[in-house]
This record gives sequence, C-alpha cells and structure tokens, in this order.
Amino acid sequence: MGALRGLECSGCRAWYDSERLSAVCPECDAPLLARYDLEKLRGRLTPEEVTGRPSGIWRWWELLPASQAVGRTLSLGEGDTPLLEVPRLAERIGLRSVWVKDEGVNPTGTFKARGLAVAVARAHEHGAETFVLPTAGNAGAALAAYAARAGAQAEIFVPADAPARILREIEVAGAHVHAVEGLIDRAGAEAVRAAKANGWLDLSTFREVGRVEGKKTMGFELAEAFDGGLPDVIVYPTGGGTGLVGMVKAFDELEALGWIGRGRPRMVTAQAEGCAPVVRALERGDSRVELWENAHTAAAGLRVPKPFADRLILEAVRGSHGTGVTVSEDDMLESARLLARTEGILACREGAASVAAAATLARSGWIRPDERVVVFNTGTGLKDLS
Repeated sequence: MGALRGLECSGCRAWYDSERLSAVCPECDAPLLARYDLEKLRGRLTPEEVTGRPSGIWRWWELLPASQAVGRTLSLGEGDTPLLEVPRLAERIGLRSVWVKDEGVNPTGTFKARGLAVAVARAHEHGAETFVLPTAGNAGAALAAYAARAGAQAEIFVPADAPARILREIEVAGAHVHAVEGLIDRAGAEAVRAAKANGWLDLSTFREVGRVEGKKTMGFELAEAFDGGLPDVIVYPTGGGTGLVGMVKAFDELEALGWIGRGRPRMVTAQAEGCAPVVRALERGDSRVELWENAHTAAAGLRVPKPFADRLILEAVRGSHGTGVTVSEDDMLESARLLARTEGILACREGAASVAAAATLARSGWIRPDERVVVFNTGTGLKDLS
C-alpha cells in the first residue's frame, strides 16, 4: 500500500478512515479527498525513482488510494500519454509554444480510463462486486472495461440520447445499460437510487476517491515532462471537473514533496455555449454553480448542468488566477478540423473545445504569445466520426 492517511472532507474538513469507500461527507454532503503522509515520503521518494519504473499511472502508486499489486493486475495500460508539441497549430492561433496532452490513446480511448482504473482497483480490493455510475458515454465504457478486467459487474445509467456507438462499446464489455429520459443529472439521480436499493457501489464523479486520484496523474506527468517545472497555462474541457481538480491536487502534493516550487499554471475551464454553468459562476463571482437549464451541446462530456464538486472546481480555477471560456458548436468542429489538418491529431469535441478556448484567449491577449500552453484533448476523435 501507499502513503494514504485518510479521507478529508473538502467542505467541513472532517476526517474519515482510509478504508471508507463512499466519499461524500455525511455531515455536509461535500466530496471527500484522499490525503497522504507526504512528510513521510519527502526525501524517501524521488522523481528519478518514479521515472525509472514501468510506465503507466501505477508508477505513482505511493500517491494512489489502492495497492500497487491490485492496480497493476487490473491495469489495461492507462496513463503516460503523449505530450505533443504542436508548432503549426500554435502559429495558427497566435502563440509560440503549445502542447497537446493527448488522452485519446488511453484504453477505451479517453482520459476516463485513468480514474476508473483507480476506482475499480480500490473497490475490488475492498470486495465490491457490482459497480454503478451515470455517464454521458465514455466513463461508462471505461467502467465496463475495468469491471470486466476485475471479473465484476457494471450497471451504467445513461441519458436516452447517449451516442449509440459508445453504448455498444459498453454492452460489448458485458455491462448493463439503463437508459434514462433527461440529462446526466437525471441519470445520476437514478444511479444513486439504484445503488442504495441494490447495495451496488456508486462510482459517480466525486462520490468515491479513486476517479479524481487517477486523473491527478495527468498533473504528475506534466510536471515530469517539464522537468520539475510547469506550463504557464493549462486549458481543460470541464464537465464534472475531476481532471481539473485532480491536477491542482497533484501540484500541491508535488510541492509538499519538494519536487516543484510554488508557481502554478493558470487553469482555464473550457465549456460549451449551450452548457456553461462553471463559466457563468466564474463571471458572476458566485461561490456555487447554479443548474444550467435546457443544457445542450454535441460534446456529451460537457453536458453537465451542475457538477457535484462545484466549489472545488471554482476554487481550482480562481486559486490559479485562471478563467473560463465558452465555445460554440461551430468553433468546436472547426478546431477539431484545424488540429487534425495541421498536426494529425484526431480530437474529440471536448478536446477541440480546449483548442478553441486557447485561440480565444490568445486573441484577447489573456494568454501572451510567449507563454507555454498545454491544451488537453480528453479523448480520441474516432468516436465522433460518423
């Protein structure tokens, strides 16, 4: 096992046992976050040691809430995705130094593999046999794959209009699909009810600790790639916000280990014009995110009307002096084409939203031409091709 000390409530700061699987505070209904004995690891764990280990997220096992043995047994090869410099794209959008972190090469084709790999490993380690979550599609595909790897059952709740090709991907892996009328928030409510009624383990976003911990490894990899430094700006497409919150958490942990300094990238949340509750809250100066009525966008991963961890998302952006940008459907499609034609990278719509957001901020001067910018493509564009 790693250095996990326990779970801390992100709201009231109450502490809970590290063996606890549910990650919602019973006192204030806020997400719980995994905390590690970083003082113990400081000086004992070195960047050189981690870099020398076999590739994948489990080389960071001391900073993950599941055992290395179980994690590597259930691994499908997630993590250590390419960080690709894209000079022609950079020139087109008015910048000099841009990289794309391409999560589309993960198992099942998206960054969801990182989080579900850790969530399933932790749950499997504690004897859980049936998992449930709501999804717009890709998280369900990842859970289905890792549940199959663990010999467990997955129950997936999806909006009725979820992409048919991803539903087939889920079913092929042996998971059960439950279609729900409405958006992801309605699917989430049904998943919670089903979990309570049947004794299934709820792996919904921020309702257990593994998903955010798996996705924070993206932050670890960035720090490693920049040789102990960090980029100036990170542009990230935001639905449920696990990756955004996870990377900020990763940077804080690396600083506590003495691996990086206090400097941080400015975090940018990219959202669709038809569903931008986080951007709206940032613009208004609100402390919470309000439900976005009649949410609509072809980028299914961005169609989250009200993220559960809204306070953590807003803190991550504001604490880094970041911002939020809305992107039109046309700009998403055009940015996906631009990235493919200039650099050969097939981005999902959500990843294309990040490219469009970076271009918008470059035009406004918010991103300076000489700054180092990392844009996240969270999944393969192959799933979007008809």
